[in-house]
Amino acid sequence: MAGIIHQISTSDGGVPKLPVHQALVTQAGIVGDRQKNRLFHGGPNRAVCLYSLEVIGRLRTEGHPIAPGTTGENVTVSGIDWPLVRPGVRLRLGAEAEVEVTTYTVPCKNIAGSFADGRFNRISQKAAPGDSRVYARVLREGWITIGDAVETLEPLQGSLL
Repeated sequence: MAGIIHQISTSDGGVPKLPVHQALVTQAGIVGDRQKNRLFHGGPNRAVCLYSLEVIGRLRTEGHPIAPGTTGENVTVSGIDWPLVRPGVRLRLGAEAEVEVTTYTVPCKNIAGSFADGRFNRISQKAAPGDSRVYARVLREGWITIGDAVETLEPLQGSLL
């Protein structure tokens, strides 16, 4: 399964994260990005947050004012069968970076502005399987650019899957 990087987003803490053309993905996360609350965000197993442009589009048709970066994701991808992106799945981002999905991202009140009536739990994996953002750890660092390919790879032996 292959797709593309639609948007790369960073912030100095909080949401929305704003688009950048290119970024360096490191084991600590996206260079230039910072999380406001490190208890729930960031760290080696939550270094990068990813989301699907197709899910965002579907949420918009439901009337939610969501857009890439507004729910705090760093990398918005398109062309990927998003429900198959789950813990243990590895993704190659661009020519160099490689990540492994570690967990579904639990939504919080800070992203309420992206949802009609503030219903941020709309993208909870428990409430709406396949519509959640995901966190990933970085297996291989590298540069990514908008338009780069995203490739799904086989899970590693002993991975989280």
